[in-house]
Amino acid sequence: MNHYDIDLFVIGGGSGGVRAARTAAGLGVRVALAENRHLGGTCVNLGCVPKKLFVYASHFREDFLAAKGFGWFINQPQFDWPRLLAQKNHEIERLRGIYQDLLNDSGVMLLEDRAHLLDAHTVRAGERQFRCERILIATGGCPFIPDIPGKEHAVTSDEMFALDRLPKRILIVGGGYIAAEFAGIMHGLGVETTICHRGDKLLKGFDEDVRTFAAREMCKKGIAIRFNTQIDAIEKTGNGFAAHTDQGHRLESGLILYATGRTPNISGFGLEAVGVEQDDAGAIKVDEHYQTNIPSIYALGDVTHRFNLTPVATAEAMALVYGLYTDKPAPVDYDNIPTAVFSQPPVGMVGLTEAEAKNRYPDIDIYQSVFTPMKHTLSGLDEKTLMKMIVRRSTDRVLGVHMVGTDAGEIIQGMAVAIRAGATKAVFDSTIGIHPTAAEEFVTMRKAEL
Repeated sequence: MNHYDIDLFVIGGGSGGVRAARTAAGLGVRVALAENRHLGGTCVNLGCVPKKLFVYASHFREDFLAAKGFGWFINQPQFDWPRLLAQKNHEIERLRGIYQDLLNDSGVMLLEDRAHLLDAHTVRAGERQFRCERILIATGGCPFIPDIPGKEHAVTSDEMFALDRLPKRILIVGGGYIAAEFAGIMHGLGVETTICHRGDKLLKGFDEDVRTFAAREMCKKGIAIRFNTQIDAIEKTGNGFAAHTDQGHRLESGLILYATGRTPNISGFGLEAVGVEQDDAGAIKVDEHYQTNIPSIYALGDVTHRFNLTPVATAEAMALVYGLYTDKPAPVDYDNIPTAVFSQPPVGMVGLTEAEAKNRYPDIDIYQSVFTPMKHTLSGLDEKTLMKMIVRRSTDRVLGVHMVGTDAGEIIQGMAVAIRAGATKAVFDSTIGIHPTAAEEFVTMRKAEL
């Protein structure tokens, strides 16, 4: 009979790994977790949390501009970047402490070492070696910079949370969540901001109307966007850096941020030696039970590069643990996962885009509204809100809800509950709105587009 020191060894202390570890330990499973960098993973340390704090900070500039319309006069507000960093760091330390307490209180053995697989059941962490019945890889992802001349002069989102000082100008390369969000942050903090994107629209995967509308609103705020532009090389200059484009342009900037995607964090854990299969992008291949080709080894979250969202990783962790250690499995339903981009203005969506719906069903109705939010009737700022609803005519079921505008993430979260419950357009129409709010627009849309 095999003797194991540990029932479940978790490699990675991010949201998915921590949730799996403490949930399993709460069920009486002997669990160890190895994390050699920082508890909380990308979300707490270099992603969701500090990014949202920066978004809040950057929005004050626009709020100060809007204040006059409401009778407030503010003379020369000053921004202190080191103060924001210090406040952010304090909050991150607090959250790390919470994660550590959760693990300790649940009985997880916490190892502050890098873990390395020796075989299908053996893990080395620091100077210690453990025989494990099962091993879970939850090591997340990391930023990616393409291999171009001068790539060493660019920074990624990791470095953006600890800059010594703000540049006067920034060039952001990319067109996804991170590019859009940092464009809003930097512009809001007074940095001259340009996005270079090789595609013709931002935010791939979102509804086409949303993509067009969001970019237009960003440009109205003063963010420059260069579409169909690729960076071929970067050089250091006396005043900063210069990016050379495929169109022969030379773009000078004080800082160049690459936000061109993330790749699975798989290097240095011994996966290749053990034979864990990966796809062409380096993601760990798993089945519907998060099991790799090695029966004792599992993986979930961003390292599998499927749905790279923190709440998805935590849901997968719960599904894995309940599937392995209880008779009450809780599989993840990957349909209708809501998501938001904390750009300025923010974007939120749940369900199908118009193109996806029309590709799937022949009878689609589109309801759409563009309006000036009540706040901006006095603010003097030229910002519009877009709301869009996708409905299948034969069943009246709402298939998708999309929004660009203030509080999009907060509003779409509620819409996601309705979508997952199978709400019809008639249900939306019969729901009494909260007046005056932007959200009530979703229950007052009456006329489909022709």
